[in-house]
Amino acid sequence: MLRKGLLLCAVLLLAITAACGGGNNGNGNKSTTEPPASTADNGGAKETTEPAAPAGLKGEFEIQYFVGGYGDAWWKEVIDEFQKANPDLKIKQSAGPEINEQMKPRWIQGNPPDVVYIDGKGSNERQMIDDGQLLDLTEFLGSATNVDGEKLSDILISQPTAYTDGKNFTVPLVFGSWGIFYDKALFTEKGWTVPTDWSSFLSVSQQIKDAGISPLIHTGVYPYYINGGLVDSAMVAANGGDGSILTKQAALEEGSFSSDAVKTALNQIVELRDKGFIDQGSVSLNHTDSQSQWLQHKGAFIPNGLWLENEMKKDIPSGFDFGFIPSVAQSAGANNIVIPYTNTIAIAKDAKNPEAAKAFLQFAFTKQHAVRWAELTGAIMNVKADLDASSAGQVVKDAMKFFNSDKTTVAPVAVLNADVEKAKQDATLALTVGKIQPEEWIKRLEAAAAKARK
Repeated sequence: MLRKGLLLCAVLLLAITAACGGGNNGNGNKSTTEPPASTADNGGAKETTEPAAPAGLKGEFEIQYFVGGYGDAWWKEVIDEFQKANPDLKIKQSAGPEINEQMKPRWIQGNPPDVVYIDGKGSNERQMIDDGQLLDLTEFLGSATNVDGEKLSDILISQPTAYTDGKNFTVPLVFGSWGIFYDKALFTEKGWTVPTDWSSFLSVSQQIKDAGISPLIHTGVYPYYINGGLVDSAMVAANGGDGSILTKQAALEEGSFSSDAVKTALNQIVELRDKGFIDQGSVSLNHTDSQSQWLQHKGAFIPNGLWLENEMKKDIPSGFDFGFIPSVAQSAGANNIVIPYTNTIAIAKDAKNPEAAKAFLQFAFTKQHAVRWAELTGAIMNVKADLDASSAGQVVKDAMKFFNSDKTTVAPVAVLNADVEKAKQDATLALTVGKIQPEEWIKRLEAAAAKARK
């Protein structure tokens, strides 16, 4: 699913056509991107226990949040609880689908809200940081606990991005993941084993091919799908599970696109290609076309983002049962690799009530509120929580089990320079159809990075 917010994060990515309703139209290569519109019932019964809240806060307190595919039910519920715990606090909610553009003059004039959820049209996290608009949260996050007494850094799935000098200015609020999707029902019917590593992925792919089905179909028109869902996790896996390979590439380090881990990952893609496991018709398919064909079992696996089920809800055949795997390129026994995308929340540097702003973050980041986020939005909040007893969708529940596991490594969010990103997409697509070999992929990316460094 395409999300506009991806194009507005840290480094401006390629301008592409948005596909779905909601905050952003997913591009997984952005540090702030939003999964798809929710199918959750925003009026669902509240089943969790309200956390305690810091009491006694006073003065005025303003929160700015974008309203898109996730809706505003979660925000209203959490803010209402925060208000009840602090009756002397005068809370103002500045929200809506155009709120970023509407609030821009106030940010420029130095009169921002206290807290801002960075997502949607008109938002640009990196620009806000570069412009000195956000508060340095490094010291606060180093020791902050939520209202349940849990250290924030211990319960976050994805840690805050470290910017210049290792400083943190934002906290990921929404968490999504790229990965490989399949139909559980089809696998059960055919007696195929769900892969857990590269060897088993190759083995079952051969069985799938022998059954007359393409093992892997992908979104060739937008190659960042196969990059996010397969190539990036393969590079991290080949790097011993060390996600710094992606941050080095984002930092345009010389040689970061030609390491042994990159070569190993690219050779895995070549192996899939040469064994005939990649549907060659994928090169001309956009996201909805590839997803539709996958739903019709013209492909058994598809690299995609966690928004997939939501985006295709109107086209899902009866009996289709979504399955999710974060990665398949790792060796047997090695950790699963999660390639994340996130949406963040921050405090304005010129906040008028920073005490209330910090207290709100401590109030919002709890397991109870993470469960409610899943129930109300159909997506995942960036907090490790048990969703089994919740009314969240099964794909989200399955994904959360991976995120909670100590056998899963969550890679850092890394954002490529826009020109380097375009070069990567073009090179990966060419690699999948045999127009180039790994050596040419590496040559193109090192050249693009060198040009960007200048």
